[in-house]
Amino acid sequence: MMVNLLGLSPDAYVSHPLHSSDRCWTETNCYIDVWIEVLNCLGFDPVAGSAFTLSSDFEGDQWTFFKYPPEDLRVMYGVEVAELNVWLPVVDHLAEYLSMGRLLTIEADSWYLPDTRGVSYGIEHVKSTIVPQMLDTDEKRLGYFHNAGYFEISGEDFVGALRTEGFDEPNILPPYVESVRWDKLADQVPKGAEATYQEAVRLLRSHLSRRPSTNPVARMAKRLESDLPTLAEKGLDHFHAYTFGTLRQCGASAELASAFVSYLDAHEGRGDSGESKELAK
Repeated sequence: MMVNLLGLSPDAYVSHPLHSSDRCWTETNCYIDVWIEVLNCLGFDPVAGSAFTLSSDFEGDQWTFFKYPPEDLRVMYGVEVAELNVWLPVVDHLAEYLSMGRLLTIEADSWYLPDTRGVSYGIEHVKSTIVPQMLDTDEKRLGYFHNAGYFEISGEDFVGALRTEGFDEPNILPPYVESVRWDKLADQVPKGAEATYQEAVRLLRSHLSRRPSTNPVARMAKRLESDLPTLAEKGLDHFHAYTFGTLRQCGASAELASAFVSYLDAHEGRGDSGESKELAK
């Protein structure tokens, strides 16, 4: 079986401007990044639905692992996301859902994802979210969105990423998988720039009503100060894990929030920066 749902090729793929090299944070977290690329390829503006960044908070030990909320994806883009009951090998579910014209988000092991070369590929087992859109079961090839781009794997990496062998081993849990469909609510998607903007404003008001009551950055700074002795004692692995959950999520969330505000300004005719115009397209 071979299906290329969106007709993509890694060689010709161009990532969304949110992942351009001139950004402070070219990558945020695996879930946000993969949705930026998926939404863009489905013909939607991922910036317009980013109001949720304005309700991010410091949770006491880490910054909110911010994501596109399912309800925001539903009302802004007509995209429905639901957890999938994984009772068959993942590759079987994937083949069926791609054949139905739907995508799956799959929790995969970065050990088998070559786009993480030098970070985790063949180095350490780290869970990460991918969204495959091309599957060739005969040639063992998989085309998938991950982080800031679109990639392809084959052979042993295909077997490892999709766990096509050993699925029935009782001591290994199945991965977390979500179904993604955008056909059911297609007639409810905001049509045109003005309708999209109005929905973005509605989401903005909703998230601002849930924004932190005190400055989350100040609270994180206080926690960071108390954690400095521990950070100094432990090695780089601990430092990298700590900063990913604190400084990276805070900074990346703020930069995406800035892009969202630039989108609002550009719609109102007040945005005059090149970045605002590019991200508002």
